[in-house]
Amino acid sequence: MNPEDLMNPETLATMVEMGIAASTNVVLAAIILIIGLFIAGSVRKAIRNAVHKSATMDDTLGGFFGSLAYYGIMAMVVIAMMGTFGIPTTSFVATLGAASLAIGLALQGTLSNLAAGVMLILFRPYRLGDWVELAGTSGAVKEITLFTTVLGTGDNKKIIIPNSKSWGDTITNYSANPTRRVDLTFSIDYSDDIGKAMKVIQDTISADERVHSDPAVFTAVAAHGASSVDIVTRAWCNTGDYWGVHFDAMKNVKEAFDASGISIPYPHQVNITRKA
Repeated sequence: MNPEDLMNPETLATMVEMGIAASTNVVLAAIILIIGLFIAGSVRKAIRNAVHKSATMDDTLGGFFGSLAYYGIMAMVVIAMMGTFGIPTTSFVATLGAASLAIGLALQGTLSNLAAGVMLILFRPYRLGDWVELAGTSGAVKEITLFTTVLGTGDNKKIIIPNSKSWGDTITNYSANPTRRVDLTFSIDYSDDIGKAMKVIQDTISADERVHSDPAVFTAVAAHGASSVDIVTRAWCNTGDYWGVHFDAMKNVKEAFDASGISIPYPHQVNITRKA
């Protein structure tokens, strides 16, 4: 552009109008950005506070949903800012959608773990400290994230299970209820007194203070084995006392059988020799 053209009133007017329009667009985009940041931050904070106050939802879920809402609002803010400068947003939205689809397909397994993690945190089939069985593995729940569940086994191993397997398979929570039933089976010889053996079992197990009196200890003949009469016993206790009651009952009943003259049979083998 020649210097003479710059002195042209029409050219100067056009340049002033373009400058005013550009300045207006910049100011408008800045206003949209400021308002968008305020709204996105407020929504994220509100979601986090709501989840934090909820007794059934985990704080991790609040952070996830809060961040999701924040970036979703900011994406709309960016599109609105582009519109103020006259940039076509239709192609941008289409490109963004295609990119999101490609990323989603590439991260399909990760996203399935994420979705399962959200469901686990939302419905809480197990909590930290619970003893559970997930995907064929038993252990105490040490950590629940959006992608994995970490278990600690009885022999101090760390097991990391993807949430998609935890949520998609059977979940057994041994700590969900305050009480558990201890099921035991004791075998006696066919020559022993069944009534006496049942009374010894019931009295021995009932003497344990950890065993509940209501419901009372139950005993019954379960089966006639190949070399024994099997007596099933059921006793209730607090969930935390389960293994202590189980192990002590096995020891105490054996000692009570010995003191009462009741034998615990074992397989016998008879050799028959035929003379020629």
